[in-house]
Amino acid sequence: MKITIIGTGYVGLVTGACLAELGNDVFCLDLDEKKIAMLNSGGIPIHEPGLEEVVARNRAAGRLRFSTDIAASVAHGKLQFIAVGTPPDEDGSADLQYVVAAAANIGKYMTEFKVIVDKSTVPVGTAERVRAAVQAQLDGRDVKAAFSVASNPEFLKEGAAVEDFMRPDRIVIGCDSNADGERARELMKTLYAPFNRNHERTHWMDVRSAEFTKYAANAMLATRISFMNELANLADKVGVDIEAVRHGIGSDPRIGHSFLYAGCGYGGSCFPKDVQALERTARGYGQELLILRAVEAVNDRQKLVLGAKVTTRYGADLTGRHFAVWGLAFKPNTDDMREASARVLLAELLTRGATVAVYDPVAMVEAKRVLELDLDAAQLARVRFAANPMDALEGADALVIVTEWKAFRSPDFEQIKARLKDPVIFDGRNLFEPAIMAEAGIEYHGIGRSVLTRA
Repeated sequence: MKITIIGTGYVGLVTGACLAELGNDVFCLDLDEKKIAMLNSGGIPIHEPGLEEVVARNRAAGRLRFSTDIAASVAHGKLQFIAVGTPPDEDGSADLQYVVAAAANIGKYMTEFKVIVDKSTVPVGTAERVRAAVQAQLDGRDVKAAFSVASNPEFLKEGAAVEDFMRPDRIVIGCDSNADGERARELMKTLYAPFNRNHERTHWMDVRSAEFTKYAANAMLATRISFMNELANLADKVGVDIEAVRHGIGSDPRIGHSFLYAGCGYGGSCFPKDVQALERTARGYGQELLILRAVEAVNDRQKLVLGAKVTTRYGADLTGRHFAVWGLAFKPNTDDMREASARVLLAELLTRGATVAVYDPVAMVEAKRVLELDLDAAQLARVRFAANPMDALEGADALVIVTEWKAFRSPDFEQIKARLKDPVIFDGRNLFEPAIMAEAGIEYHGIGRSVLTRA
């Protein structure tokens, strides 16, 4: 099938590469000339395990191309996937200017039937705006061309996106119930047929329900995280091991174990933005989503917990103190620093006068770029970007772990003790067992595990 992907960001690039991997002829459009030049020279603008190999393989096979030519992109694919960014607007709602612009460009050049697929995360009612933008262009050109707008939200986890796309647990597609919608359904059914050979994974619904499903899924996952973080904070007060609690409640099949890990808050491009956008949608209809307001408030507060543990141990004035920080990206297997908990922690430590040495296996370049925006020159001068995890520890008063990279899970604790001034670890992701830390002679501060620390 001939497919056009509009936008070569995280979602667009993964979608385009994976659809090409299935044998489709994929044309990826982006108006960023530098990004297209990078992709055409074999570079990848994002870090995503396995993606570089998929892109290279399919470029070499001639199934995947990258261009800034809008007219050519519209002419190429009967299926036009819109996968552009929907950043939060000032009021928290999703900014749809790029989605609408992409739709208008399709209408400006199309001459035959197209299925326009919203792949971007968009609020309920976006399909109507896309439809109107396309139709306005067709009317302005006095062209009679049929089209249908479908919704096919992505459910990709950063760090596992290629695997998630190639082995999806579900595929959600929303189509109209008219004749053009039926044509769209048949084309989408053909496109996703390779994923349904073992069993049917596709959930068909109306367009508005498909748009809503994406937001509902992310809001639920964010809710589970904030729920456990609140319980973890209480566990620290009452002397409870939150890991024991997690296993206890997760064994209930009605609850399950996923997304019940206590930590120092969620970040990234999806959960914070989507929770806010869903809240904003509700307010537009005169409804307050009280649970989601609490989810967001809890998460904002949770990002302060590590800093609070540090100041409880060392005092509010950290002048003269030096800390090692392991993990900067908002989660492992990505270099994404958007809404990362490390940004909040570093601002706290530096504002209080500390110096820091930081290390992340992948996000160092992106972290430098982001921290130059977050910090003033004096604060930035007190940040050292270490060459490796152990280098970051040299002369530090304590180690603070913010991101749960696998490389951090089984370190040499004797080396850690030898390099730190004092053997103190603040673990924002509960990577280690308090009992093992006590055995190793390390003062350990986890999230919701103080009962074991005290013991």
